Amino acid sequence: MDPLGGAEFAPRYTYLNTSACGLLPRRTIEAVTLLAEETADGRPEGAGSFDIVAEARATYARLVDVHPDRVAVGSSVSVHIGMIAQSMPAGSEILFPEGDFSSVITPFTVRGDLKTRFVPLELLAESVRPETALVAFSGVQSADGRTADFAAVRAAAAAHGARTLLDATQSAGWLPLRAGEWDYTVAGGYKFLLCPRGASFLTVTEEAQDSLLPIHAGWVTGEDLWVNSYGPVRELARSARRFDEPPAFLSYHGAARSLALLEEVGIERIEAHNKALAARFREGLTALGYAPVPDVSGIVGVPGLGGRQADLREAGILLSARAGNLRASFHLYNSAADVDHALAVLGG
Repeated sequence: MDPLGGAEFAPRYTYLNTSACGLLPRRTIEAVTLLAEETADGRPEGAGSFDIVAEARATYARLVDVHPDRVAVGSSVSVHIGMIAQSMPAGSEILFPEGDFSSVITPFTVRGDLKTRFVPLELLAESVRPETALVAFSGVQSADGRTADFAAVRAAAAAHGARTLLDATQSAGWLPLRAGEWDYTVAGGYKFLLCPRGASFLTVTEEAQDSLLPIHAGWVTGEDLWVNSYGPVRELARSARRFDEPPAFLSYHGAARSLALLEEVGIERIEAHNKALAARFREGLTALGYAPVPDVSGIVGVPGLGGRQADLREAGILLSARAGNLRASFHLYNSAADVDHALAVLGG
């Protein structure tokens, strides 16, 4: 279980914290630096390239198995979910897992005229009912790494005519995603997708596209990009690009390189690598007398152990404490030696 990233990464610490922020590949740093230098020099290229944004969009589309026309780019998950929330008819029922990430939930609760319902993650599918308009949930839970039952949620939503919103921020980049199976998916780029902050992706099926109001539409959302600088946009893009935010070019110049690396390595290969490291960690924790959250996720939560985060940091091991849990997250740049280092410190 050696790292898969090769010379792209050289962390100075035992870094088990991708659930908080992914490490930037060397190629990504070079792309961001180049654009910054071009901007500083006043060169024509310094404004940033829409062609590179299109490259990032297309690569992400291949990674999640949809056509690029189904992908919108933006700055954050909460902005895209906010658009979905603002598009829901008043009185709609939104179903969430209890304790899901706040950016999935809050854009709906601030409306004040939507019905929100919360159930345990393991009861999510069976809790869908005819009056449910949308099931919104994270594919992998941020607090403890639990994985949702994707097939059961899809089947229950289809049976009751509910739409689905999957937040793949804690899974895209290591867990294969077929985004076309969901009405909407969102994924923040700065975790397992290894992108700079400021890159985030929305997918929307063609059938669900007309349900969304492009509340932040601007000149970049026009079907013909370069004729909409003044006056109302003449025609919104016929694709999901109508939901784009103006791209943060530094972020997307880097994102194009990061996503290319993930595609080169292969998501299925990364999945096997991450899950094997997580399983090794769970086995070691159990041998030490701890009780990690049981799952096959590449993210491991250990209830009640969040207080050890500082001890691990002093030993050069970076993890997170979330909701009382110690949270370790594994990615392509991690190795079995990283797991064993953490276990050795936890074992005293």
